[in-house]
Amino acid sequence: MQATAYTYDPESRSGQVLLDDGTPVPFDAAAFDAGGLRLLRPGQRVRIETEDTGTGAGTGAEAGAGLRITLVTLQTF
Repeated sequence: MQATAYTYDPESRSGQVLLDDGTPVPFDAAAFDAGGLRLLRPGQRVRIETEDTGTGAGTGAEAGAGLRITLVTLQTF
C-alpha cells in the first residue's frame, strides 16, 4: 500500500503517514526499522505494509484506527 509521510520524530523513530484518502495512521520504531530507512521527510511517498488489528470499522479515520503499520520504506518507481 502507498502513503505519504506526514510526521516523523528521529529520536523515537516513529510518526504518521497519510493514506491516499487522507487518513492518518501512526507507525512505531519497529515498523520504521523494518524498512531499513535512516531518515524520513514529510511529503515523501512511502510503501507501507499493514496488518488489521480489528479495532477499526467503516471508512476514513475509523478504518485507519484498525490498521497497524508493520513496515515503512520509500516508494520506488
